[in-house]
Amino acid sequence: MDFAYDAKTEELRGRLLPFMQHVYKAEPVFAEQAAAGPQWSTPPVVEKLKARARAAGLWNLFLPKVSGLSNLQYAPLAEITGRSPYLAPEALNCAAPDTGNMELLAEFGTPSQQERWLQPLLDGTIRSAFCMTEPGVASSDATNIATRITPDGDHYVVDGHKWWSSGAMNPRCEIFIVMGKTDPDGPRHRQQSMILVPRDTPGVDVRRGMTVFGYTDGPHGGHADVVFEAVRVPKENLIGAEGDGFAIAQARLGPGRIHHCMRLIGMAERGLALMCQRANDRVAFGRPIGQHGVVADWIAESRVRIEQARLLVLKTAWLMDTVGNKGAHTEIQAIKIAVPQMAEWVLDKAIQAHGAAGVSQDFPLAQLWAAARTLRLADGPDEVHRSSLARKELGRYPTPQT
Repeated sequence: MDFAYDAKTEELRGRLLPFMQHVYKAEPVFAEQAAAGPQWSTPPVVEKLKARARAAGLWNLFLPKVSGLSNLQYAPLAEITGRSPYLAPEALNCAAPDTGNMELLAEFGTPSQQERWLQPLLDGTIRSAFCMTEPGVASSDATNIATRITPDGDHYVVDGHKWWSSGAMNPRCEIFIVMGKTDPDGPRHRQQSMILVPRDTPGVDVRRGMTVFGYTDGPHGGHADVVFEAVRVPKENLIGAEGDGFAIAQARLGPGRIHHCMRLIGMAERGLALMCQRANDRVAFGRPIGQHGVVADWIAESRVRIEQARLLVLKTAWLMDTVGNKGAHTEIQAIKIAVPQMAEWVLDKAIQAHGAAGVSQDFPLAQLWAAARTLRLADGPDEVHRSSLARKELGRYPTPQT
């Protein structure tokens, strides 16, 4: 088994690592501009970094049809961007939810949909939102969604209430991908469809932005509470066919889950680096805190957990490349369970090592921890993945006959 990165990955890492030095220098500027507002907007420093990234050939690396990279090749690059997850991914046009929406349009969109919406997203000139989760139902079961997409002549009429619609608060967000039911009486997994709804369509009401542990998550695009009331869109805005929505959602979430996990490895590495720096610099009870047994144990355990998680993510990426997302389903679920918990643990210990500074705005640890904790819910909660994974494992063994 060869654990070395191939020549293409190494070449891109050689460009990305120096680029990240510009990202780290831009972080305080980014924070200052984001605080100054306008709220939910993209700080100007991001556009400067985007121009630099494009010039360096570090653009749209996430999308195989554009970059030519496999999941295994992209994984180490996404990990590096995860060290600054609120700045680096967008600088490379590799930020959620646009990545998932671009993958969806590239795979299932018509040529006209791709020309109208995919190309501007690939160019980084607009943003997009994904509208699936609803406040009135348990959205961990996507078949519960209540939003209706009703045929009416040459149009569909969309009615429903969504929240945590990622990306929708950004002023540059121009298109919503909305999941709703076109056939509420059909087979359970064929009731749903997906449709493109331009933001400026009459009846679209973006009511408020949702905070994440008190953070606006604004640079990410924000998460909106959105009501769709008698929203009429042309039938050609449907993605795929009626009833394809659930399958399309699952196809979208597979790459999204592994991309999150790739970046989480980088977040944990950033946390460990900060913890080690703090452990060497801060003296308590007559010696650096890294020489105290408990802190040394955190550092050692962090390294072990990060390495374990990275290997599982790389295996999953390799399987997605070789046997497809369906063949890698078990591993995708495994990393979705393991990696956010790993990053949350490492970042928690880094916060503890920093004391009061760890929960302040002077270090990125609190925001990184909030992101890791949130990803135990986003793209499916831990419990759903555990239940599904257990069913698959149990299915490998015969059921005793009674």
